[in-house]
Amino acid sequence: MAADMEELAQTEQSQPSVATQGEGETEDPIVDTDMLIKHPLQNQWTLWFFKPDRAKGWEENQREVIHFDTIEDFWSTHNHIKSASELSAGCDYSLFKAGIKPMWEDPRNNNGGRWLISLDKKQRSSELDNYWLEVILCLIGEAFEEYSDDICGAVVNIRPKGDKLSIWTADCSNRDGILKIGQKLKERLGITAKGSIVYEAHNDSMKKSGSVAKFRYTV
Repeated sequence: MAADMEELAQTEQSQPSVATQGEGETEDPIVDTDMLIKHPLQNQWTLWFFKPDRAKGWEENQREVIHFDTIEDFWSTHNHIKSASELSAGCDYSLFKAGIKPMWEDPRNNNGGRWLISLDKKQRSSELDNYWLEVILCLIGEAFEEYSDDICGAVVNIRPKGDKLSIWTADCSNRDGILKIGQKLKERLGITAKGSIVYEAHNDSMKKSGSVAKFRYTV
């Protein structure tokens, strides 16, 4: 675990600004109280990190990094770990609501599916990190409005041939909610009308033949 955290950690330090009184007055620092107030998120979230190790099982390779439930704690985490584009091939970041594991077998995921965005290798340096951050902000900012309760989490997969981003939802039969989420996601990522993203149910992914599952929806 220590090695994993060392791989993720970056050496970046930040300190809150402190205002002091004028010359000749008492030198006790006056702390800006706004700096002490944290802004709560609607949900608590867990960041997971997957690093493949053949000596361990899949679930053992999936590690919890941190929980956060405020805007400030999110940015503190985001600014102190490696960006997705810096991860080694085979690694994943997952961000899920607290209590939900990033795996199909979790009861909250079992009947759901995912919106999937496939990126070619060239997009890793130009678009991957911006896309992943925008996906995270959609999640923690409840950007899907009345359908945000149907959101379970999101995953970024770093792979040699091309990376993937996905948003997982709880119920693959909720057609209206799924389509609204997909349309909002496409809009937030700035994907043009010529581009498309696809939705696949987890059950279809488990039963797929070859490398591609059947797509339920496309926007």
